[in-house]
Amino acid sequence: SKATSLDLSSFDTSKVTDMIYMFIFSAATEIKGLENFDTSKATNMSWMFCNSKATSLDLSSFDTSNVTNMSNMFQESKATSLDLSSFNTSNVTNMYSMFNQSAATEIKGLENFDTSKVTNMSYMFGWSEATTLNLSSFDTSHVTNMSSMFAGNKVTSLDLSSFNTSNVTNMHSMFYNSAATE
Repeated sequence: SKATSLDLSSFDTSKVTDMIYMFIFSAATEIKGLENFDTSKATNMSWMFCNSKATSLDLSSFDTSNVTNMSNMFQESKATSLDLSSFNTSNVTNMYSMFNQSAATEIKGLENFDTSKVTNMSYMFGWSEATTLNLSSFDTSHVTNMSSMFAGNKVTSLDLSSFNTSNVTNMHSMFYNSAATE
C-alpha cells in the first residue's frame, strides 16, 4: 500500500485467523485502530509488520494466545519502540527472524515471553537495533535452530545463562558481528 496513513478503527477482525503479510511494505507511517483489533482467533502473524513504515504500533490489546507463527513479524519494521508486554506466546513454535533488522531500540515484554514450544529462533534478533534484551525467562529447551540469532545486533551485554541448548543442532553465525562485549 502506498497510503501514508491507515485508519482501521472500524475493522471487525473478530473472525480473522490469518494476518500474514497484513502490513508488509506498507508506506503508512501511522496505523490507527490497532488497539481495537480482536486477534483472539488469529493463528498466523508472520510477516505482519515486515518492512512497515509505521513508527509507532499500539499492540496492547492483541490477544496472541492462539498464534503459532510469529516469524518475520517485525522484520525491518520502522517502529522505534515495541511494547509486547501483553503478548501470550505460549503456542508459538516459530520465531524465525521475528525482530531481524527491526528499528526498535527498545523491546518491552520479552521477559514475559513463553517460548517453551518454540523450535526456530534463527535470525530472531539479527541486525536488530535493540540496545538491551531481557531474555531471562526464555525456555529454549525445544529450540533446534539458533543460527544468526544475535548476528549483527546492537546489544552490548547478553545474559544467556538460562538458555538450554541441548536440542540445538544449528548455531551457524549465532554471534556473527554482534556488538556484545560481554
